[in-house]
Amino acid sequence: MLPSEARPADPLDDLVALLRGKRIVALTGAGCSTESGIPDYRGPETRRRARNPIQGREFSRSAEIRQRYWARAVIGWERFSRAEPNPAHRALARLEQAGQLQGLITQNVDGLHQAAGSRRVIELHGTLSEVACLACGAMERRAALQERLLTQNPGWLRLAADLAPDGDADLPAEHVAGFRAPPCLRCEGPLKPRVVFFGENVARPIVDAAFALVDAADALLVVGSSLAVFSGYRFVLRAAQRGIPIAMINLGSARGEELGALKIEARAGEVLPRLAEALGVGAAAAPG
Repeated sequence: MLPSEARPADPLDDLVALLRGKRIVALTGAGCSTESGIPDYRGPETRRRARNPIQGREFSRSAEIRQRYWARAVIGWERFSRAEPNPAHRALARLEQAGQLQGLITQNVDGLHQAAGSRRVIELHGTLSEVACLACGAMERRAALQERLLTQNPGWLRLAADLAPDGDADLPAEHVAGFRAPPCLRCEGPLKPRVVFFGENVARPIVDAAFALVDAADALLVVGSSLAVFSGYRFVLRAAQRGIPIAMINLGSARGEELGALKIEARAGEVLPRLAEALGVGAAAAPG
């Protein structure tokens, strides 16, 4: 075969060579879940339509903002809660089950890693599956709250809206004014999804647990994150400081690319199943 006819280099080969035989920790972002139908803030699609994220301080202070959030969240939850793990989630779960992935740190709040079978998951930004009272701290399952929301706002699901990254939906302001948001069952205080909104800090014990996971790793694999938010970027900095090689899989640019050993510009759902297979981890049945 002439040199000009040689097979083009496959970046997956370099990724496999970097990760083979190493204790891997994954850091995942919204790009890991877009193939499950959940939009992100900074991906190629959502950059086309700007949307201001919910600010934690404003949510806590303003009854009007909470009313708007829950009015939209009723619609968003119906679609968000039906999302299913995609090939990227399942490949990461298989890598963990095979002992090659030591655990993962996720910036996502959708629970899809656990649904795919991942067990050691650190949720930096919490989970939308639970809500907490801002007054007394009482917890409630989001699915149970949905029933109360629909009871007090009959017909609300007939409103058309686009799913948004927070698990809520884009809804015109004129629809919100008459919405009734149920209070806490224990003290009638205001309710908040158990997530870290923009402007809020990740709890220190969670950050420390994530740092410990990175410190024990031989390689950090960043999946589907632009790393624009420091809550995730700090772990890339930590890995770089400790000489832990960093690989990235992401569509579009990512903060700290220059710190990584390599970056693959592709969808996570395309690359991760191939990576798992190349590392000797075949496909498995989805968890029941």
